[in-house]
Amino acid sequence: MTDFAGQRTPRFSVDVYQNEYLPEGGQEVNAIITVTAGAGDQARGTPLPADAVRGDGEVVIMIDCSGSMEYPGSKRRNARDATAAAIDTLHDGVSFAVVAGRHTAEEVYPGGGRLAVAGPETRAGARSALRELRAEGGTAIGTWLRLADKLFSTHDGPVRHAILLTDGRNEHEDPESLKAVLDACAGRFTCDARGVGTDWEVEEVTGIASALLGSADIVAHPENLAADFTDMMAKAMRKEVADVALRLWTPQGSKIKFIKQVAPTVEDLTARRTDAGQHSGDYPTGSWGEESRDYHVCVEVPAAEVGQEMLAARAALTLPAQDGGLPRTLAQGLIRAVWTDDLVATTSIDAQVAHYTGQAELAEAIKDGLERRKAGDEAGATVQLGRAVQLADASGNADTSKLLSKVVDVIDAANGTVRLKAKVADADEMTLQTRSTKTVRVKR
Repeated sequence: MTDFAGQRTPRFSVDVYQNEYLPEGGQEVNAIITVTAGAGDQARGTPLPADAVRGDGEVVIMIDCSGSMEYPGSKRRNARDATAAAIDTLHDGVSFAVVAGRHTAEEVYPGGGRLAVAGPETRAGARSALRELRAEGGTAIGTWLRLADKLFSTHDGPVRHAILLTDGRNEHEDPESLKAVLDACAGRFTCDARGVGTDWEVEEVTGIASALLGSADIVAHPENLAADFTDMMAKAMRKEVADVALRLWTPQGSKIKFIKQVAPTVEDLTARRTDAGQHSGDYPTGSWGEESRDYHVCVEVPAAEVGQEMLAARAALTLPAQDGGLPRTLAQGLIRAVWTDDLVATTSIDAQVAHYTGQAELAEAIKDGLERRKAGDEAGATVQLGRAVQLADASGNADTSKLLSKVVDVIDAANGTVRLKAKVADADEMTLQTRSTKTVRVKR
């Protein structure tokens, strides 16, 4: 790892964990890249320049106001109160707007195609406007996101964050239209998505969050919305810099097989590559506050003989220059390959790589198991969910283990022996599905 000295905060650092040794002819190099952003001693590396650190941010809250939000009526009231609580959490000076989502999108506050600046007067104005919300019409989430993007475009702040709440399926818009909107909004703002109740589609909500590099979750009980919204907004207020890319360079003859974020959630970034010069590609990471994330990089290198070594890849965090010039490098780390005939060295799996390979497999096992269960394949579902229980137990992922126990009876966690429960609450199954990609970090 290379560090860069400086005085301003926040700072970024990159650490690489890998087993660099390959047997003769070996061609696959795996590494875990830990990226840390923090203040003071929390992170090493280059400090951000003044024009990259947020002065104020921009937030748009999109609230489902379709007809189904009226049943029961408490759902609409809880959504309104949650939005008011989120607005109260905004820092003074943050620009914000509220959008009512139906089969069309409506500006609730401040209106006029603009954002308001958070302060006592505008918070009171927003709360007053929220009291007039009505539930009617259908659901077309793409129109909500399109309006949010339009509102964000009226300001040039570096950190743009959206919150989206829905209680139902995107029934008034075809999937292709929603995907087109998500493609257009990707990289323009991040979005946390929430499903309230149990009548929404998990893949729709998680797909929105994935495309826009945000979080997804279920709020099964509407009365818990206020606490969830407050927490989401507090996290958004801690974001200080956006548009950070993880740039991977590989030498001639080598290529990136895949790159996945593996902590705090599993997110495959491989297909999101944009070329960044000869042999280099940028992968988006979204907005950052003081936090740490892990990425699994797999590099395919040319086969070589014992005794040879090479730089398999260079990982660098980059930030676009505000003036359109060359991007700034914030921190970087190196991934190496060394060929040896030492059997112990070549067969040793790095603890970081092994842990996160298991966490990615855990997420896939849950997804496949639940799909098989819905399809009526009880034998296949039992095998996959049993494997998920085994992986969660082995990695110490207690939260996922607890969620799995709502779907299967665990007979022997260590061996993955389980029995499908005869009856499973919709909320329990949807919670497991929505949170299946959340991981635990390896103990170092």
